[in-house]
Amino acid sequence: MIKKILLLAAFLLLASHFARSSAADIIVINVEGVVNPVMSEFISKSLDDAAAGKAELLVIKLDTPGGLDTSMRSIVKKITASEVPVAVYVSPGGARAASAGVFITLSAHVAAMAPGTNIGAAHPVGVGEKMDKTIAEKATNDASAYIKSIAEKRGRNAGWAEKAVRESVSITETEALSLKVIDFIAADLTTLLDMIDQKVVETPGGKHAIKTKGLNIQYREMSVRHKILDFISDPNVAYLLMLLGFYGIFFEMTNPGAIFPGVFGAISLILAFYSFQTLPVNYAGLLLILLAIILFILEIKITSYGVLSIGGIISMLIGSLMLFESPLPFFKLSLNVILPAVLITALFFILTIRLALKAYRQRPVTGSEGLVGLEGRARTDVYRDGLVFVHGEIWKAYSDEPVGAGEKIVVEKMENLKLKVRRLP
Repeated sequence: MIKKILLLAAFLLLASHFARSSAADIIVINVEGVVNPVMSEFISKSLDDAAAGKAELLVIKLDTPGGLDTSMRSIVKKITASEVPVAVYVSPGGARAASAGVFITLSAHVAAMAPGTNIGAAHPVGVGEKMDKTIAEKATNDASAYIKSIAEKRGRNAGWAEKAVRESVSITETEALSLKVIDFIAADLTTLLDMIDQKVVETPGGKHAIKTKGLNIQYREMSVRHKILDFISDPNVAYLLMLLGFYGIFFEMTNPGAIFPGVFGAISLILAFYSFQTLPVNYAGLLLILLAIILFILEIKITSYGVLSIGGIISMLIGSLMLFESPLPFFKLSLNVILPAVLITALFFILTIRLALKAYRQRPVTGSEGLVGLEGRARTDVYRDGLVFVHGEIWKAYSDEPVGAGEKIVVEKMENLKLKVRRLP
């Protein structure tokens, strides 16, 4: 009897162990910074992994000032179509869900905020182009209708959502909860998961009661690839990559065979062009930067007494300020990056080209060219034939005029290992 009881207990322990190990997990990802294609790809992959692993819940810890409309819509569509419930948690304290972040938060099955956070200011702005009154009105109406449909689908305050777009209103977490913009205020992730437990949400597969008790929490980070792509998508980094690319290609052209500068420059330019796809590039600014580089090169070839260099500095400064045209501060270049970059670029091109020309114009010191202009003495009488002592060596020589033995001579040229000389005054 005792043996049967022990076997039954062991069976129950094993069954509970396998039940726990096969239970769905909760996946938590941390999303910070500008909403861009890299963020969209990361969230999309996380949702795909959650669906493949049959996770119970995906929690997105969000802190964003906003970003690209296309990336935001891609994220919203992915969340809306997800069979795995998604909770957007604006945290930690001091974080925000602004602009595009408002759309993402409202689209989630569960929306929550930490104490000391805010949400709002979702008015659309032109990125990379200036919008006239008609286009701005169309963009506002489109964004307003979109955010209202999202809020209504999730049973949230559609009226406030529209005001966030049309009037750029922003509210704290307590105001968001009282206005039914979010579902919970949670001090930390553990508290949030306790609040979510047994909450019923609507997914494409029907109603689903979220279970969070006793489940494992998996924290997922961006892969190295995503981190690198996100890093180079910063406008300041993209700008510096572009300049490094120009430096490398130019150095390779002036020093053929160096190889490394050319390879480094090509890689830098390709990475910069990738970044430009995610940024509001003004091509007039890019052309001004190219013009500046041309002016720096011409300064060496043409005597302009510094006018071309000044023009190059002004052209590069204006081009850098114009390069990324957007009212959003996170899509603009910092003056702390522009000013040193302009000065260093001017010095780089001017000094590099001067050194190259100096080496080119330097008098040869070897070979037949190295003997031209050297002084020496006639060892014998020199006219149609003779011997001279030049550069520590005795050479056969001839001259157009008679030169006496012992007189000083200078080499004019060398032909068939015979020097042509003339008498020094």
